[in-house]
Amino acid sequence: MSIEPNINLLSKLSVPLKIGSVSLNSRVLQSPLSGVTDLVFRGLVRRYAPESMMYTEMVSASEIHHLRQLPKLMEIAPGEQPIGIQLFDCRPDFMAEAAQKAVAEGANIIDINMGCPVNKITKKGGGSSLLRQPEIAEAIVKTVVEAVQVPVTVKTRIGWDDNEINILDFAQRMADAGAQMLTLHARTRAQGYNGAAKWEWIAKVKQVLDIPVIANGDIFSVASALECLQVTGADGVMCSRGTLGYPFLVGEIDYFLKTGKTLPPPTVKERLECAKEHLRGLWQYKGQRGIYQSRKHMAWYCKDFYGASALRDRLSRIETVTEGEALINEALENWQDYRDRLTTF
Repeated sequence: MSIEPNINLLSKLSVPLKIGSVSLNSRVLQSPLSGVTDLVFRGLVRRYAPESMMYTEMVSASEIHHLRQLPKLMEIAPGEQPIGIQLFDCRPDFMAEAAQKAVAEGANIIDINMGCPVNKITKKGGGSSLLRQPEIAEAIVKTVVEAVQVPVTVKTRIGWDDNEINILDFAQRMADAGAQMLTLHARTRAQGYNGAAKWEWIAKVKQVLDIPVIANGDIFSVASALECLQVTGADGVMCSRGTLGYPFLVGEIDYFLKTGKTLPPPTVKERLECAKEHLRGLWQYKGQRGIYQSRKHMAWYCKDFYGASALRDRLSRIETVTEGEALINEALENWQDYRDRLTTF
């Protein structure tokens, strides 16, 4: 599939992205994803997008405050840069304390989650509930900015529901409080991950803010990333669900923005080899817990090829890394045409 490059757009995005004191050579970011963007997953994404900003999974500031040891979620591999640690809570002092510990762990950026729609987060005053508490959100940003020397950014949504879309005022408050970048998931909290992302709101926010605005929501391909950038005028895109079982996406978009050319999509063989490496990495990093966590990842890898459903079913019940590798190796041996490539971009 050929994608027509927009020369003016690519030229605009060819310069480094400045986030306060941090300069990024990629306009494509990997979103923090709970239960997904651990050290193993980030390593796979970074292989294809070495200059892109990665993020840890969302970390509770309360948990950091009460635990003697930092949670494994915050672990950063040596040389894993650029990297951000995303925090959530509703208490400015806890957030400041957590941010300082995150910087000590090696974070280049502190991202504050103000968009998570999950009930167990919002009921405690975190995530997207802060859209309804802009004064607290402002206090959090101001306190964290004063506590650390690295840039502080915010990831949020356009509003609580269709009757409470307050992102224009909220975004300006965050910038005035000291946030140096805003990532906007163009859905309301009520939408969750349903329905189409309302990219037009990203365009409206971009018009009123002087800090970088990153577009998030429905970025599943190179084509959708380009369409989003053209519609919104955003300074970059953040990939989320599009990378589940497909850690190639960030690199594919990054390559196109830098060259105006598309990379050939990975073959089924390459995708399954990546799944096997992911499985092995989770086992080595987390032991048996990693095997249980791998089941969902294996399911995400198993799609869009003959026999994917049967393989997905078997991999969803694995108990050992040996069992999982054997199933993938069997699928590879039975696959006759490794030259078949996905046509979905």
